Amino acid sequence: MQLAPMHRIIKKAGAKRVSEDGAEELRKVLERVGIKISKEAIDFANHAKRKTVKSEDIEIAAKKVLKE
Repeated sequence: MQLAPMHRIIKKAGAKRVSEDGAEELRKVLERVGIKISKEAIDFANHAKRKTVKSEDIEIAAKKVLKE
């Protein structure tokens, strides 16, 4: 995963400057969270007897994982 998008995300949140270490850490965190959400979404798709993960599965899984 590229670091430039991480820099953009952090800057959109209001940072004036972003270190390489900061961008790299965000990349690691987002990957871990993304894997958790993906696993939940796969469970929802399997429960619906589907092999395809749909956007609805991701949306529900994200709400569950992020507790929104």
